[in-house]
Amino acid sequence: MGAGPRPGDRQGRVPHHGAAAGPFGLGAAGACRICPGRPATHTRWLLCHRHNSRWYHHQRGEGQPGSFEDWLAAQVPFGGYGPCEVAVCPDLAATPLGLCTGHQARYRADGRKGGAALPRTWSHSYELQGLQAPVTYRDEGQFRGWCAAQPPMPWPGQINLLGLAPLPAAEIRWGLFAHTQRERHSRWDTGWVQGLVNTCRARGIASLTDLDLASCTTFTVMIARQMLHDLRLAYFTPEASREAGFIETEHYGVRFPERGSHFDLTGICQQWLRDLLWDYLADLLRSPAGPRTGGTFDAFRRAAMELSAFLAADAPGGGHDPAALTAAHIQRFAADQRHREREGLASLVMRRAGGEPSIVTTTTRAITFNHARKLLRWALDTGAAERIGLSRQFITAMPAAGPTPVRKRSPFPDEVARALADEAHLARLASVHDPADFGLRDIWETIIVTGRRVSEVLQLRLDCTGRYGGLAMLWHDQTKVGRYDQAIRIPEPLYERLGQRRRTTLERFIARHGHPPASQQRAAMALFPGRYRNPDGATPVTYQWFHLGFKAWVDELDIGRWVAHQARHTLATSLLRHGATLTHIRRYLGHVSDRMAEHYIQLSHSDLEDVLQHVWVAGPGTASPGTLLSGPATPLTREQAQALAVDLSRRSTPAEGGFCTFQPVVSGGACPWNLDCHNCDKFVLSGADLLYWRRKREQWYSIAERAPDDATAAYLHQVFAPTTAAIDGLEAALVTLGLLDDALALDLRRPQDYFQRVWNIGFRASGLARATEEQEQEAGQVQPDDGAEAGATLEATA
Repeated sequence: MGAGPRPGDRQGRVPHHGAAAGPFGLGAAGACRICPGRPATHTRWLLCHRHNSRWYHHQRGEGQPGSFEDWLAAQVPFGGYGPCEVAVCPDLAATPLGLCTGHQARYRADGRKGGAALPRTWSHSYELQGLQAPVTYRDEGQFRGWCAAQPPMPWPGQINLLGLAPLPAAEIRWGLFAHTQRERHSRWDTGWVQGLVNTCRARGIASLTDLDLASCTTFTVMIARQMLHDLRLAYFTPEASREAGFIETEHYGVRFPERGSHFDLTGICQQWLRDLLWDYLADLLRSPAGPRTGGTFDAFRRAAMELSAFLAADAPGGGHDPAALTAAHIQRFAADQRHREREGLASLVMRRAGGEPSIVTTTTRAITFNHARKLLRWALDTGAAERIGLSRQFITAMPAAGPTPVRKRSPFPDEVARALADEAHLARLASVHDPADFGLRDIWETIIVTGRRVSEVLQLRLDCTGRYGGLAMLWHDQTKVGRYDQAIRIPEPLYERLGQRRRTTLERFIARHGHPPASQQRAAMALFPGRYRNPDGATPVTYQWFHLGFKAWVDELDIGRWVAHQARHTLATSLLRHGATLTHIRRYLGHVSDRMAEHYIQLSHSDLEDVLQHVWVAGPGTASPGTLLSGPATPLTREQAQALAVDLSRRSTPAEGGFCTFQPVVSGGACPWNLDCHNCDKFVLSGADLLYWRRKREQWYSIAERAPDDATAAYLHQVFAPTTAAIDGLEAALVTLGLLDDALALDLRRPQDYFQRVWNIGFRASGLARATEEQEQEAGQVQPDDGAEAGATLEATA
């Protein structure tokens, strides 16, 4: 048996993530510093078992600690036992049995297969006598088989590739290198990587691509999949991936957020359709304005798979010959999709994440129709359809999805809003659904108070709050609309809560790194940093993490199905009801247009005045009084009333008995006609003012009837004629819209209202002044006047 390590041992060990191998490439302790053929058993002195025993007896014999250097210079080396008999172990054997220390312990634990053994006193009987100790076997073949099948012993920071075929060994080396080149890679424990190596070695695979991941452990699968992805980028060119039936977005320098680079297209069984989809997706990736998320790819893949499955079952030859396809095939495909949508049937090919069939709905049918139509039209426009022999009739027969109902999310009802803001419920959200305190409650409260998008709150930077002019401000990025460094004012409680979250994040950074972040690090840190692959705290928690915790909390409250984004709708509607204009709401919520802001606003239709005010007719000062200016010719629907209500805040401002539509006045300017609204052609009447104008008309009729002569009465009727025409036009408009009875029932301006207690009790000014003086006297603030009347009472003018 040789006295030193075998040649090539060090080449079989891969230092992991920059970790250096031990001396001589032998584990953590290496070889004895005196005997290079024996392993060191003492990590401090680096001595083999025999020399370590000698040093121990030397110290006891001296009676006091001696000089280690002097003792070391007098020692002579002993012969080694050769390398470990385990085929893939690079370590030295610790005894004449031929096994290293680790494998010798494992051999005993496995029941000493083959019965290999040394004499009981081999050290004294043979080694100290200078003789070689014999090894006896009950079954030497079984022992050798055990040695051949054993994996290497684990060593910190090292991965043993001995025994692997050259190709998988090179693939694993490349996978480790590619993994370290990522800016934010996950942590791979050396034991996990060694487990992958051991699996490949035990199965004798010729390449990682041959490994069956279904029978591997979780960590082995995780690492193998990442390595296979990196290998696909090296093994396949874009053209080769087209033939193999997949597309890699990283071939084009694109990686969608929270998605992998690999998109499998093998579910499309017709080669011509799969190639057509591949060409279209590749064209999207090459375009300067490509898709922002992987949802576009998913939609096109779904449409192609649905069409492929139907053609495989309906078309001649399974639809593999595009020249044999006609308009009838695409028409039957559309009819089949509509039938499945109507009856709630399962898709022919699509499956959910859990493996159950996906049900065809209005939304999925619309996705299929629109994206299949777009794909086929692209093939027609680029000439790809002509090249493969696909008929124009087949393409043009593909129908569009048509209008699909879009349900706007409603604001939170009062009882739901109270439940979602209840202190006890919020405390449970933090303690139960975020036990590690990554800020789930803080995120939700920020969304409630500010109405920001969920992604905008998740992306908040560490120093996103501050005081400017004494006001608490929140700085954030509105990435969806391309606006950055936007500031809004926030209340003090939220300012304090976010300040505490900042302190928590900094404390965790210091606990991890032992020092506070530098200024450059601090600028990049997230206020809500995620848990994984985030040593510098720059990556925030994911939307999926927030959604899972929030959804579980809402389900626990048993208040129905609600999402966090509805807090934004709730705030927008609340702002409108409290007098904010659409322009203010649009600017606060970060919308690029009024139309986008309208989507978030819901109105209370129990307040009928909000609807009636949007039925406008021309005022008495116009050329055609009573002409309907606002409102459709048919009864208002809920959506139409909402649209008119939102339009009101853009185009008018309230005036006595109606609204002014003169834009300089609406914008805040002075009226050039000294507020003579009733004779102005910019003045309009609303449905809510009908009773006001009816009373006005009755008053004018009464004045005209009491005129001294017929000429005066005729003159007064002539003066009032434009106003009468406007009132008649307003009544006709309300009749047309079916709102006349509601307008007559809505009498918020009737004189009887002013006889309520709050209006019919008045106080003399002198009495109020005396009451104030008496209160000041009782408080000792002022001296009483000589003429003050003690005990003066207040008189009610009613």
